[in-house]
Amino acid sequence: MTNPRVNMASEEVLSNNWYTLRKYTFDYQRADGSWERQAREAYDRGNGAVILLYNKEKQTVVLTRQFRLPTYTNGNDTGMMIEACAGLLDKDNPEACIKRETEEETGYKVSSVKKIFEAYMSPGSVTEILYFFVAAYSDDMKVSNGGGCATEQENIEVIEIPFTKAIQMVASGEINDAKTIMLIQYAQINGLLGQ
Repeated sequence: MTNPRVNMASEEVLSNNWYTLRKYTFDYQRADGSWERQAREAYDRGNGAVILLYNKEKQTVVLTRQFRLPTYTNGNDTGMMIEACAGLLDKDNPEACIKRETEEETGYKVSSVKKIFEAYMSPGSVTEILYFFVAAYSDDMKVSNGGGCATEQENIEVIEIPFTKAIQMVASGEINDAKTIMLIQYAQINGLLGQ
């Protein structure tokens, strides 16, 4: 942290249950040169990786469906979300993480993935950087049913859908997960599936 316009005054751990919630108090120099004291909370859940699996021949993508409590508490009547496969790095590098998560969650064993970008997903309150990947898949890469890791209480449904339907589901709001929307739009803009 090298910004000369920021002087950290204190850091306090508010919660360290599931992940870590910290309160930071700092002095920030405004554009007019004056200094002001600010306090912000930041949730540190680690960094993650996400991938869109696509099949050019079949014109399909592989996504997942699972219950997400935060969405359920904020207006999602069922709590179910359709998402691209994703997971936390857990001390792995992003590429190793996404290959592991792909096999655990979708049952596909991919050997070649392409990093397309990285992004802060909610920079006002969460520290996480998410690394975005795409990879081609084929039926012969299927090594299990997927579904996630039982010891992590994951209950993931694997869904393979036509890419054109995925685009329609974004437009209709049926897919409303930001990382998934970003990957579907990337695939559409860059012609990954010949669109």
